[in-house]
Amino acid sequence: MVLLLFVDLDPDLAALDALGGFFVLRTGAPPRDPLPTLARAYADPEVDHPREVYGDPVIFRVRKVAQGLGVPESRIAVSVAQQALAARLWSVALGAAALYGRLPDLDPELLHWDPDGSAPDDLWLSEVRALPVGAIGTVVRDGHLGPLESALRSRYRVSPGLLRGNAGSALAGAWRQLDRWARDHHRTDVADRARELAVGLLAEPGLAGTLDPRTLRRRSCCLYYRLPGGGLCGDCCFDRPPELPAGRRGTAPRS
Repeated sequence: MVLLLFVDLDPDLAALDALGGFFVLRTGAPPRDPLPTLARAYADPEVDHPREVYGDPVIFRVRKVAQGLGVPESRIAVSVAQQALAARLWSVALGAAALYGRLPDLDPELLHWDPDGSAPDDLWLSEVRALPVGAIGTVVRDGHLGPLESALRSRYRVSPGLLRGNAGSALAGAWRQLDRWARDHHRTDVADRARELAVGLLAEPGLAGTLDPRTLRRRSCCLYYRLPGGGLCGDCCFDRPPELPAGRRGTAPRS
């Protein structure tokens, strides 16, 4: 068992800045208003928020990703958009838990998101409240990734296995980056905390079975190889890119 030395969260979560762009979490009011909360993004806009400035923030984001990448199928853009947001959420949570021994409350009602922003996804936490690190699965997996999966599957035909594989891969990616930083900076305590938390999370329902526990190689594909010019990710389940039908190569989606 790793001994956690608790440190109070600072109001700006400044310690996360050193870890890289995916770990940064801005705090306070967003720079412009209105930016939707993630709670609003996960909701049904026609029922809950019919006057949302972005219409449906989830569809807005997927379309932006599709246009930026020139993807041939909407489900590829769904996968890329979901994995990018999952990576941000896991990075912030795992980074804070390992560095501070505390977790910022990432309640979707407190976390603002810019669906028109660049990558990594722009996030603002309107209020910094500390939670114990043991809440990390409840905060990220249950509070965000489950509702995000439901929102995407209600709007697009996409496999739950693909989305859960993305969530597992995003967690493993955050863990790898945090481990590299910790070892480069001689913070074996941080590396040990990150490993204990990540291994535990990957064994829990919803993530268990998404990756090979020894190699952290995926057991599902994120569809990146189907991008024009795309190849295989480092943790891909394939050894070589599957052959695509000639009509699907490099074809942008119709608007």
